[in-house]
Amino acid sequence: MAVDLAFPLALRAVLAREIVAGRNWKNLPVLALALGLILANALYHIDAAQGGYPAGGVGLRLGPAVAVMLISLIGGRIVPSFTRNWLAQRRHLARPMPFGRVESVVLALTLVALGVWVIWPGHGATSLLCGLAGVAQFWRLSRWSGRHTGAEALVWVLHAGYAFVPLGFFAVAAGLCVPGLGPAAQHVWMAGAVGLMTLAVMTRASLGHAGRPLHATSPITALYVALIVAVLARFAARGFPEQTWLLHLAAGAWIAAFAGFAVIYWPILARPKTAPRRPTRG
Repeated sequence: MAVDLAFPLALRAVLAREIVAGRNWKNLPVLALALGLILANALYHIDAAQGGYPAGGVGLRLGPAVAVMLISLIGGRIVPSFTRNWLAQRRHLARPMPFGRVESVVLALTLVALGVWVIWPGHGATSLLCGLAGVAQFWRLSRWSGRHTGAEALVWVLHAGYAFVPLGFFAVAAGLCVPGLGPAAQHVWMAGAVGLMTLAVMTRASLGHAGRPLHATSPITALYVALIVAVLARFAARGFPEQTWLLHLAAGAWIAAFAGFAVIYWPILARPKTAPRRPTRG
């Protein structure tokens, strides 16, 4: 347990140093959420050491809850920001709505729903709160002009990744009513929201740092599609346990997405940064 917890503790220390050095106090909530991940990991180990059932314990719910809250905070900044920049470059009239007081209410509702789910996963109020949080998060996502980004996969994938946050809330709410669906609901958050948002940010940031154009080629777009297929297949496999091919599809698509990232981006990241082109003089 000590070895396993050493990494998140070190990560939190590095984050704290960067926030203090840059006086970026608005990122202090990230430190609190990082502490939540450490606590979740410790609770899992303690539950296992005491002979409990850690796969159904508080720790394994607290971890996804923290991850979803992180995506709600950080994704709530980068998704509308990158969308606004892309639309502005194309002189599109649509723009994402700015962060407002109502969005603060959405984040507060999200936090409460996640907290209740962690502590009382089988309570009727949990299903209601998760359903409300799902509606609120979908409303939030609808304000970011995602419907105008279909021409660029590097942008629409951010909206698709964030969409798994409200979909996960709906899946959790349904899982409390449909026996056996609960564990699969967490895959919507972890494989969908966390997995796809991670892949989306990696593919975009890697192109930017390498000096490449911020455009998703067909192979990069195929990575996004493969990961979405993996999430949907894994969720469907819980509803149709006799269809074992769904599990193989989910696993194969997941491996294809991240192995494909390694293959496509290895030459991009291994080579020197591409210098920006200077305009030629006529």
